[in-house]
Amino acid sequence: MNLHRLSKSRKNESGFIMPAVLALLIAAAIFATALVMIITTNFYVVGNNIESQKSFNIAEAGINYYLWHMAHNASDFKDGQTTPTTPLALGYGPYVHTYTDTDANNAGTYTLWIKPQGNGSTIATVRSIGKANGSDATRTVEAQIGAASFASYGLVSDEEFWFGNNESANGPVFSNVGIHMDGANSDVVGSANATYVPGSSYGGNGSTSKAGVWCTTTVTTPVNCNTRDKSNWLYPKTSVDFNQVSSSLCTMKMVALASSQTSVCSTTPTTRTSSYVPQYSTNGAYSTNQGYLVQLNSDSTYNLYKVSGENDKAAVYTSALTTTAVATNIAIPSSGVIFVEDNVWVRTNPTFHGRVTIASGRLASATYSTNITIADDLVYTAKDGSDSIGLVAEQDIIVAAYAPPTNGSFTFEVDAATLAQSGAVTWPQYYEGTTTCTRGWTDSSQNFVFYGSVATRLNWTWNYTRGGSCGDMVKDATTGNYVSGIMKTSTNYDYNLLYSPPPSYPVTGTYNILSWREVLTKP
Repeated sequence: MNLHRLSKSRKNESGFIMPAVLALLIAAAIFATALVMIITTNFYVVGNNIESQKSFNIAEAGINYYLWHMAHNASDFKDGQTTPTTPLALGYGPYVHTYTDTDANNAGTYTLWIKPQGNGSTIATVRSIGKANGSDATRTVEAQIGAASFASYGLVSDEEFWFGNNESANGPVFSNVGIHMDGANSDVVGSANATYVPGSSYGGNGSTSKAGVWCTTTVTTPVNCNTRDKSNWLYPKTSVDFNQVSSSLCTMKMVALASSQTSVCSTTPTTRTSSYVPQYSTNGAYSTNQGYLVQLNSDSTYNLYKVSGENDKAAVYTSALTTTAVATNIAIPSSGVIFVEDNVWVRTNPTFHGRVTIASGRLASATYSTNITIADDLVYTAKDGSDSIGLVAEQDIIVAAYAPPTNGSFTFEVDAATLAQSGAVTWPQYYEGTTTCTRGWTDSSQNFVFYGSVATRLNWTWNYTRGGSCGDMVKDATTGNYVSGIMKTSTNYDYNLLYSPPPSYPVTGTYNILSWREVLTKP
């Protein structure tokens, strides 16, 4: 009996093993199938990633190509083509290029769309769509390409300067010599020199060397020199070449005359257009008190007046300037450039809407250089980048002593990117041709607000102080000093100018990729 029962048990065990083996085989088959599918999918994904990366690299090659192209032809936004005649939503294009790899193999294509910023700007937005051969994957890269302009700085100078502990630097600042920075800075502070010897009027002693950017260790308030963040004090850096502004003035004159020949810069045309204003005197006579008043209007037009005399001791521009109307409601030219072959006075009426650069120079003369004088408020309609005023002078840019209100509470405002090629951006210390100090304003309710950019070959200041009285200076009751100009000032950088300078505004160097991003949607 016992042997019979054992045999039956083993027989039953054999019956249970077969289904278990089958189940195991089925599970192994399912696992193997899943593994094969995973491996296959991974190969597919890896393959797609490789092709996608190739497309991305090709798209980047398109951006680099157009960077090269603009460096050689800054005004060509059509890739050397003539069509389309007007930009589409993405700009001019599509322009398709074959991409050849380092082994001279045809690796794919990139398709370019070029969208100029317009209004005479040399900055363009370039979109490049890369596609590798044998793949449906595309990658899109978009970049802003252009050269940094003089308007890329809140303040840039060919001389040293000093921010006192109660002053602040707003926006990027740069000096080709060095900066004594006792005040606060909101952005990069740069110098072309690793070290320099500050003069006595800039907080140095004229003999001791200092770092390219430095502060006085005894200054502890409102910014502590010893503990402040100096990570954005950068020096030495490449200097800014003010000499090239001369060729930029020539370029702006060529734009105004719609000419591609540099020879026009040595001529003195006598015909006025909306973009070109000839010399005040047809016989070439020159006077610092003669030229033209450009009044910018809120409807993107301007009024033009001849200025036959200036009395800078007068109270307001209407009595300071002797004017004769030339034309009114002249449309701002499509190039955005007005070139005046003489001195310029400028104001807005009451604000300006549009984008314009006013350039002043007697390029055909080696004897005379011209100035631009801010004769009254110069104000944008909006501060969102849609409005800009560029002022480029052969010599000085001057804020006239008669420009602010004569008395009472006021906010006098200037909105502009200013560039003095060989002179200063300044408040005048003396009335013209005298040693009489200009008038001053010291009340806390009398304010000067500057919004824009300052580029100056020489010094920059909105006021002067001295210990004793002089001319029309006003004594400040708090400090006991006498002041020319407006004591309470606020100088602010217009960050819209960084990527959107005024039309044809002079650039400081070579073309670069100013900003870059990948676009995740197809056009």
